[in-house]
Amino acid sequence: MQQVATAPREATAPPSALAFDDLYRTSRDDVYAYVAGLLRDSHAAEDVTALAFERAYRRRRRFDPRRGNGRAWVFAIARNAALDELRRRKRTASLLADPEDLEGADPGDESDAALRRAALRSALARLELRDRELIALRFFAGLGNGEIAEVLGISASNAGTRLNRAVDKLRKEMA
Repeated sequence: MQQVATAPREATAPPSALAFDDLYRTSRDDVYAYVAGLLRDSHAAEDVTALAFERAYRRRRRFDPRRGNGRAWVFAIARNAALDELRRRKRTASLLADPEDLEGADPGDESDAALRRAALRSALARLELRDRELIALRFFAGLGNGEIAEVLGISASNAGTRLNRAVDKLRKEMA
């Protein structure tokens, strides 16, 4: 019986494996922005983003490109990690106020841009989590309706409809 030489396992990645380094480099900032928009806490967002990529790395061999793209897959993992964090927070004592926004405008800065940012943060805080999540996926993470649909497990048209309603609610809160 003739033996066939095969390449070592590490050299040939299974067809479902992601080019994880590229995925991380191209998605980390958007994932962070999305998670920060949901959690409204930059330190927790850093932790949740790291956790999401750790989970994605451990599960990278289970990724199936026929079911969607890698970016949407990572956002779905980040979404679950952020929702886990929000559930964990509900089980602990609630804060009397949101954590201070260290990256926000200087309190003495009364410029129009600073006032608009403050109004936007306040309006976002008044939205339901579901609506905040849609806005974060679209405007903080830069995902299109198709990618949002993959993350949320809904159709692209449903994602567009929900996003439109969320933006309308945000506009009303800003008025």
